[in-house]
Amino acid sequence: MSAITKRDVEHAARLARLALTEEEKERFTLQLGAILDYIGKLNELDTSRIPSESGSRLKTAWREDRPVPPKDAGDILGNAPERDGDFFKVPRIIE
Repeated sequence: MSAITKRDVEHAARLARLALTEEEKERFTLQLGAILDYIGKLNELDTSRIPSESGSRLKTAWREDRPVPPKDAGDILGNAPERDGDFFKVPRIIE
């Protein structure tokens, strides 16, 4: 038996501002109930022997922070649909 009711689905739909048909409410009630039932089965598993380290022992790979020389403007602007000298030309959006 699932822990979710049609009323729960209606409440969630109202919060999300979704207009659900009766058929959708029924379908989502069944689907969400099945998901909760599955999670309930997972909660029954013995996980006491499974390590739950957060990875804190892993070393972060850092690289040296150094400047990269700029590319040639011609290379950068080569695929621009329109350009004005060394600048991208874009349509005006503010009148």
